[in-house]
Amino acid sequence: MTQPTPQTHLRTALNLATTGVPVLPLSRGKRPFANCPDCEKSRCGDRPHMKAAGPCQCLRPCHGWAAATTDHATLTSSEWDAAWRQATAVAYHPGGAGLTVVDLDDADAVAWARQSLPPTRTVRTTRGQHWIYSRTMRSANRVRPGVDIKSRMSYARLLGPGTGTMEELPGAVLALVETEETTPRQVVVSSVSTRITVDRTGSTGCRHTERYVLNGLMRGLEKIRARTTSGAGSQAYGAASFLAAQHADCPGPCGLDALTEHIVAAAVSVGVPEPYAQRAVTRGLRSRTGRAA
Repeated sequence: MTQPTPQTHLRTALNLATTGVPVLPLSRGKRPFANCPDCEKSRCGDRPHMKAAGPCQCLRPCHGWAAATTDHATLTSSEWDAAWRQATAVAYHPGGAGLTVVDLDDADAVAWARQSLPPTRTVRTTRGQHWIYSRTMRSANRVRPGVDIKSRMSYARLLGPGTGTMEELPGAVLALVETEETTPRQVVVSSVSTRITVDRTGSTGCRHTERYVLNGLMRGLEKIRARTTSGAGSQAYGAASFLAAQHADCPGPCGLDALTEHIVAAAVSVGVPEPYAQRAVTRGLRSRTGRAA
């Protein structure tokens, strides 16, 4: 079989970028290219969208996944040319494409996924498989034997389109890193009121009754409060996503911001840090509606 050439890698990257997937070249060892002297050891301050956000505007493919782009002018620029001429593979930034990759590194990990996760688009790797889901989450390595999560702040090697129908990110995958994003149950003071009321003043475009809205909210709160040891953050995301789905066909506005304050409060009451709970709820709303209210 003919081996891909650097020119082939660039054409592949440009085709993928056209579909909205951020890409970057990989060097030997399936790794991104090293930072240029100006960016070496983060002396540049790092890029604005990295975990340690900084001012770097380097035109070269520095900072690994953070350099991934869909911009054809950047991909074909002189600053990227040397990297493409030495490239051994193409990588993409799953989080930038709204995806999560469950990297299964061996046969045992694949067997676990088949028993524990819903089938989704699958790509064969050298030793195992990539299971690709829609939606993003925090990346983490070794969440269980032979399993890594690649999504935000991560890259994945492009190994082909795969097979199967892509499904939405399940709670079982979120739960693999959830315990690292929550705190043990404790008394937490939240700035959000816990009194359950439904104010319909700003719901001029909602087609649902007050009782219908309240019932959906209460079911979500009950599920969150039941997660007293772990998983409350993911449950808060799910409750917000469910609430948004109920109103997806409404012309809006539906006043969802006021309702989701109670979801945040429920998550905080079982030990989820309030900033994380707020982020999870905001993402849950936008996952269905594309808007936060």
